[in-house]
Amino acid sequence: MTALSGRVLLVEDDEPLRLATEQGLELAGLSVRAFPTAEGALAALGEDTDDVLLTDVRLPRMDGLQLMAAVRASDPDLPVVLVTGHGDVPMAVAALKDGAFDFLTKPFAIDHLAAVVARAAERRQLVLENRRLRAAADAAAGAGPLLGESAAIVRLRDDIRRLAEADLDVLVEGETGTGKDLVAAMLHRQGPRARRPMVTVDCAALSDALAEAELFGHEADSVAHTRRSRRGLAAASDGGTLLLDGVDALGPPLQAKLLRMLEDREVRPIGATRAEPLNLHVVATARVDLGAAADAGAFRADLLHRLALTRLRVPPLRERGTDRMLLFATFVAEAQDRLNCAAPSPSDAVRRRLHAYDWPGNVRELRNYAYEVVLGSGDPARGGDELGLKERVATFEAEAMANALSSTGGNVSRAMLLLRLPRKTFYEKLARHGLDPDSFRS
Repeated sequence: MTALSGRVLLVEDDEPLRLATEQGLELAGLSVRAFPTAEGALAALGEDTDDVLLTDVRLPRMDGLQLMAAVRASDPDLPVVLVTGHGDVPMAVAALKDGAFDFLTKPFAIDHLAAVVARAAERRQLVLENRRLRAAADAAAGAGPLLGESAAIVRLRDDIRRLAEADLDVLVEGETGTGKDLVAAMLHRQGPRARRPMVTVDCAALSDALAEAELFGHEADSVAHTRRSRRGLAAASDGGTLLLDGVDALGPPLQAKLLRMLEDREVRPIGATRAEPLNLHVVATARVDLGAAADAGAFRADLLHRLALTRLRVPPLRERGTDRMLLFATFVAEAQDRLNCAAPSPSDAVRRRLHAYDWPGNVRELRNYAYEVVLGSGDPARGGDELGLKERVATFEAEAMANALSSTGGNVSRAMLLLRLPRKTFYEKLARHGLDPDSFRS
C-alpha cells in the first residue's frame, strides 16, 4: 500500500470496527484520533486542527449528520466523510448536497477508504494554506514597502534604515524586477532629506544628443533648436536626492561629466561660465555587476568607486524563501481591490508553481502572475507542460517536502525520517523551495 498523509478524526461506536479502521488507516500512513461518540469527537476538535472528519451516520445520542452540521458551523471547510449502512444511502446522498466530501457504504475496503480520506486531506491542506496566505496578506497590508520575513530582506531593511540616517551616497544593485527603485525611495523617505524633492533620472532613456542638457541644464542660446535656458535634473534635486536609475546605461562621455559633478558637488550647465554648488544625496541603481563592467572597460572604474561609497544588494526572489508566498498573497489582494473582483482560492497548480519556479523576473514577474490568477487569464500553472527534467524534478521534490511537513504537522525530525534525509540536506532543500516548517504547524 502506498504511504499516504493526513490526520483523521474517526468516530465509530462499534469498537471492533473502530479499532480495525484505525489500524488500517495508520498502516496506510494516516494519523488517526478515534472516538466512540460524536460528543467526544466534537469536544476534541478544538484541541487541534484535523484534516478530515470520518464518521458513521448511526451513532447514539448525536448522530453523524448532526455532528457534521455542528462541525461545519464552526469550520465549513473541514471535509467530512460519512460511513453508512445500505439503508442510509439516500440520507448520505442528501448529505453530499449539504457539503459532505464523500460517503462509503459498509462493508468497505480499507484501501478505498484510505484513498478517499487522503484526497479529503489534500483538499484540507490546500484550504489551510489559502487561509494562511490571506492572513499573511492582511498582516502585510500595513507593514509598509519591501515586504518579507526572510533573513535577507530583514537585513536589507535594517541596512536601508542605517544608511538613510547617515545620508550617504548609495549604489543599489540587483537583478531586474527585484525592487531597486523601491529601495531608493526608502533611502530618501527615511533620511533627513525626506521633505525635499527626489528627482529620478532614467539613464537608459537619455539620448546621447540630449543627455548632458537633460542632466546638467543649459544657458539660453547655448543649445540648438531652443533659445531658452533650462535647469537640469541635477540642479532640480538640490537639497534632496538624485536617483540615477540604471546608471550602467550611461555612455562614456556622460560618465566622465557625472564623475566630476559627484566629486566636486557642483554642476556647470552647458554655456555657463561658472559652476553652481549642489547639496544632494545620490542613489544609483544598476542592473548589471558594475565591477565586471569596469573590468571589461564598459564602465569607468573611478566612477564606480565614487558611486559605491556604500552598496546595497537587493536579493532575487529565489533567495527569499517563503517571501514569495507573502508577496503573492499581497499582490492578489491588491489585484482584487484594483480590479474590483473576487479572486479564486489558489489552486494546487498555482501553489506548486509558487514553490518550484525560480521567478527570473523576480517580484515584478510574481506581481504580474498574481494579476493573471485573479483575472483567470491563461493556465494558472503556465509553463508546466514545458518544464524540462530539472524543473520537473524540482517540482516533485518541493511537493514531497511539503507533503512530509504536512503529514507531520511541521515536525522537522519526523519529516526528515519520512524522507530519509540528513539534517543538512533537509534544511538546504527547505531553503531552495521556500518552505517554512512553522507554516505547517497547527
